[in-house]
Amino acid sequence: MEPLYQQTHKQVHKIQSHMGRLETADKQSLHLVENEIQASIDQIFSHLERLEILSSKEPPNKRQNAKLRVDQLKYDVQHLQTALRNFQHRRYTREQQERQREELLSRTFTTNGTQKKILDIANMLGLSNTVMRLIEKRAFQDKYFMIGGMLLTCVVMFLAVQYLT
Repeated sequence: MEPLYQQTHKQVHKIQSHMGRLETADKQSLHLVENEIQASIDQIFSHLERLEILSSKEPPNKRQNAKLRVDQLKYDVQHLQTALRNFQHRRYTREQQERQREELLSRTFTTNGTQKKILDIANMLGLSNTVMRLIEKRAFQDKYFMIGGMLLTCVVMFLAVQYLT
């Protein structure tokens, strides 16, 4: 039992050092390191099953101590498994956020392009340049009215909250 325990204990420490490599690994080698860690954890679990069987065959005076050591290893490996899953979840979330960010950055929010299309359509309909300038001026003024209305609404809501509390 002792050689298998020592081997398993060394593997646990090896995995702990590999967990530190996860944070510094580049994207290409990250999956390889994760797979290597997961394979080691799976191998350790099989060793732990074997160690549990061997610990139950130990002499009665050593059995309790052997089971405690195996349970401690099992706890350590479960902790490493959870840490790996948490890292994978954080990585997946980070990658998803990066994809969403890239998607948002790739979108073109062209209000100017839309405005130009509207003006082209208006020219096609025969509206004069004066009417077009009035429409542009009105759109500009409407934006300030909207912002003013939003600020006024916020002030009224703030005063209502202050008055009611």
